[in-house]
Amino acid sequence: MIPLQDLNPRRRPALVTWGLIIVNVCVFLFELSLSGEARQSFFRNWGFTPGLFFDDYFSVLTGQNPWQSYLSLFTHLFIHGGWLHLIGNMWTLWIFGDNVEDRLGPFRFLLFYLTTGILATLTHALIYSDSVVPLVGASGAISAVMGAYFMMYPFARILVLIPVFFIPLFVEIPAFLYLGLWFLMQFYSGLFSLALPGSVGGIAWFAHLGGFLTGALTYKLFCKRPCRFYRDEEGVFGAFFDLDKP
Repeated sequence: MIPLQDLNPRRRPALVTWGLIIVNVCVFLFELSLSGEARQSFFRNWGFTPGLFFDDYFSVLTGQNPWQSYLSLFTHLFIHGGWLHLIGNMWTLWIFGDNVEDRLGPFRFLLFYLTTGILATLTHALIYSDSVVPLVGASGAISAVMGAYFMMYPFARILVLIPVFFIPLFVEIPAFLYLGLWFLMQFYSGLFSLALPGSVGGIAWFAHLGGFLTGALTYKLFCKRPCRFYRDEEGVFGAFFDLDKP
C-alpha cells in the first residue's frame, strides 16, 4: 500500500512541516554537490554511528571528536542517502505531519519531532551498539509523527494506492488500519533482521519501531491543549482535544 494523502482537514498552515521538508531538501542538494569521497566523509562526520557514540576507542581510530557523536544525534535527521529515501520520507512527513503540527502547535511539534527522532535513533543504537555504519535519515522522527497520528486520528481516512496485477486500485482506509499494518511490517522486518543479518539490511527497522512507539506514548506531553480519550458507539477508543481551554 502506498499512501497518497489523508482526508483530514487542518486549521492552520503547516509551517514547521514545510520548513522541515525544505531543510531536508536543501541538505540533500548540498550532498549532491559533493564528490563521491566528500559525500562519504560527510556521512561519516554527520551521520550517527552507534560505535562512535558508545565506545571512545572508535573515536580514537577515526580521529573524530567525541562531541561530534552527540551532535550527530541531531544532524543525521536531515541527511538522506538517495532520492527515493528523501522523497519517501518527505512525502510521509507531509501526509501525517501537518495534522499533528496543527494539534501540537508549531513550537511543540518541532520539539516533539526532534526529541522523538533522537529517542528513535537511540533505540536502534542500543540494539546495534557496536555498529560502525552511519545512520542517516528522518525515518525515526517521521515514525514518531505516525505514532502520534495513530493515537490522535485513528479514524481519519487515508487514500492509498494498491497495485493489483499492475492495475492501480485507489482505496480509502482508516488511519489505524494503515498505520497498524505499517507497524506490523516494521516489527516483523526487525525480527528477521536479527534472525537473518544481512537479509533485510540497510534499513533501521528498530529506529522506526522506537519512533512509532515513542510518538504514540509521549505525544500527550507535547499537546498544546488538554488531550482526552473517548470511546465511540462501537467501543473504539480515540483522542480529542479540548479546544475551549488555552
